[in-house]
Amino acid sequence: MVDRPTARLARRRCLVAAFVLTVGATLGTFRPLQAAVTLPIPSAVPAGDRKRLEEVVRQSFVSTQQSADAYPVRPEIFEYLLDHPEFASHVTRALKAARYRIWQEQGALWLDDGWGVRGTFWTVYAQPGLRLMMAQGAYQSALPDIKGRAVVALAYGFQPSPTGRPQVATTVTSFVEIDSGVIRVIGKVGGPLVQRKADREARTLLKVFAKVIRLIEENPADVYARLKARPDVPKPELEEFRKLLGVP
Repeated sequence: MVDRPTARLARRRCLVAAFVLTVGATLGTFRPLQAAVTLPIPSAVPAGDRKRLEEVVRQSFVSTQQSADAYPVRPEIFEYLLDHPEFASHVTRALKAARYRIWQEQGALWLDDGWGVRGTFWTVYAQPGLRLMMAQGAYQSALPDIKGRAVVALAYGFQPSPTGRPQVATTVTSFVEIDSGVIRVIGKVGGPLVQRKADREARTLLKVFAKVIRLIEENPADVYARLKARPDVPKPELEEFRKLLGVP
């Protein structure tokens, strides 16, 4: 017999939209944006990728947009983690901020969130201030897999804080398309529940960012030591990160 907290956790994880980004602020105030959720697609996005993005957005069962108040971070560290998701997943696990695992396999990036969600993801667009990503995968449990696709956008902007240190404000926008058979089972009655869970997952992703960045800013030497102690951390990226941290 499955206890109620475990069952609730399983239901929540099956609706995970965050196949991506496991990078990561103080644990500030996170607020939902009330305006309609949209996905502006830059003109530089190739036509094929644009079509796939628009298809997921158009067919999405739920969408969410969550923002975090600005928090201190060195821009070069923030963007390094964004651009090296496999390494960033090592950081989150070393700091016990999340259970995400990202790895390369047969030319693709794979993600396992540690709670049953497993799939591939890729960056469609990467420029200062914006990352657009797509993912496809499934929630795997004793029941048949629940398959789906997602579009995730991370928008961010750097600005000086009152003390003069750089800080970043972030917004995560996601659209989740799930298997039509699951939608028929959930129906309109389950829609609000699905929406609440999607909102919660987006906030959780921002909190992972927050915790990781806060720990890096507080004690970069300790973060480096934890990473160095893990034998599976890629050595080239570890050395690059050490230089960014300014650790001897």
